[in-house]
Amino acid sequence: MRTLPCSLALAIALAADPAAALTLACGQVFDSQQGKLLGPHLIEISDGRITAVRAGRAEAGSEVVDHSDATCVPGLIDLHTHISNFESSPARYVEGFRLNAGDYALRAALNARKTLRAGFTTIRDLGETEGASIALRSAIEQGIAEGPRIYTSGKSIATTGGHADPTNGRARSLPNQPGPADGVINGPEQAYEAVRYRYKEGADLIKITATGGVLSYAKNGLNPQFSQAEMEAIVAAARDYGFSVAAHAHGKEGMRRAIVAGVTTIEHGSFMDADLFPLMKKHGTWYVPTLMAGWWTATKAEEPGYYPPMIAAKAKAISPQMTSTFANAYKAGVKIAFGTDTGVSPHGMNAREFALMVAAGMPPAEAIQSATLHAAEVLGAKGELGVIAAGAHADIVVIEGNPTTDVTLLERPLTTYKAGVAYGPL
Repeated sequence: MRTLPCSLALAIALAADPAAALTLACGQVFDSQQGKLLGPHLIEISDGRITAVRAGRAEAGSEVVDHSDATCVPGLIDLHTHISNFESSPARYVEGFRLNAGDYALRAALNARKTLRAGFTTIRDLGETEGASIALRSAIEQGIAEGPRIYTSGKSIATTGGHADPTNGRARSLPNQPGPADGVINGPEQAYEAVRYRYKEGADLIKITATGGVLSYAKNGLNPQFSQAEMEAIVAAARDYGFSVAAHAHGKEGMRRAIVAGVTTIEHGSFMDADLFPLMKKHGTWYVPTLMAGWWTATKAEEPGYYPPMIAAKAKAISPQMTSTFANAYKAGVKIAFGTDTGVSPHGMNAREFALMVAAGMPPAEAIQSATLHAAEVLGAKGELGVIAAGAHADIVVIEGNPTTDVTLLERPLTTYKAGVAYGPL
C-alpha cells in the first residue's frame, strides 16, 4: 500500500472543485443504515461522489489516503443553525442597531468554516439577517468560501410582535412596522406573500416561529403566534413552491397547530407532551430537539448581565424542560433528527449535542443516525447525504476510536471530507 501523505490530502482543500479521484482506507466505517460499525473498508471517490465501498484493506502498492487506524463516519448534518445573524453574546441585543450586511456576511463566512471543520458537511440555516446565508450558500457552491452545504430558510416568518419580528423592543421613533417582505405577516394573504418573498430571495425552505421564543425581546415564550388559518396558508404556499416548513415551537398549542397544518419539523418542542406524541406520529412530523440551546441558555441565564432580565427569566422557565421532553419523545417513538440551534451556542461546538442526547436516553448509534441517515431524509436527500455508499456525496468525517461507545469522539474530528476534499480540524 502506498500512502498519500496527509499534507497532500489536506492541500486538496485549497481547490474549489470536488476531488477528482481518491481512495480512503478506513479502519472502521459507521454504517448509518444499520446503525453499527463495520470493519476495514476502502472508499473510492471520483468527482466528489463515492463510487464504491469495498470491505478489506488496501493491497500492496495501491495508493490510498491511510485512515486505517481511524473510523470513518458519514458527514454530519445539523438541521438547525444560525450561521449568519448572531452568535451568543451579551452584546447581541444592541448589535442589530450597528451591524450592516457586510458585517453579517463576514461573520457567516467564519462560522461556516468552523462548522465544516467541526465535522458538519451539511446544515440547515433557520433564520438570518440581510440575506447573508443565501449569499454564503452561493459562495460555498462556487468555491469562493469554505463551509458546509447550506439549506437556508432566509428570513424566518413571524407575526407582528412574534418571536422573529426584528423590531421587538425597538423604540416607536424607529421603523417598527415590518411586513411580509421582512418576514412579518398578519392574515393568510400576507402568509402567501411572505412565502413568495422567500422564494424570490432564493431560500430553500420556510421557517416559521409558531410560538414565542426564549431569546426574543418579548415577554411570552410559549404562546401560539399564528392562527390555524395563517399556519395552513403558509404550508399550502410552501408546497406550491416545493418548500418544506420548519416550525420553531416551545408551547403546546402552537405546536399542535403547526403539526395539523403539515409542517415538516418541530424545532425545540420544549413542552411537547403525551397528548402531542401521537399527533406527531400520525402526521409523520419530525422533532429536532436542539438540546444544546436548552443547555446553553439555562447555563448563561445564571450569569448576571449575560441576558436582559426578561430573557433570563424565560430561559430559566423553558430551557430546563427540553431534556425531559426529548427523553419522553424518544421513548414514545417520535421521529427525531439532529439539530443544535448553534448561534445560540458558539459555532463549532455542534457535536456536543450528541452527548446531551445520549445522556437523555438515546443510544449513541441512534444519535449518530439522527445526524446522518435521518437528517438526510428530512432534507429530501436520502441516499445522497448521510451515508457512506456508492452514489452518495463523498462527505466523510474521520475520528479516532468507536463513537458507538463514546459519542464525544465526534467532537474531535481528525479530518473532514466534503465532496472528497479534505479539511483539517479547527
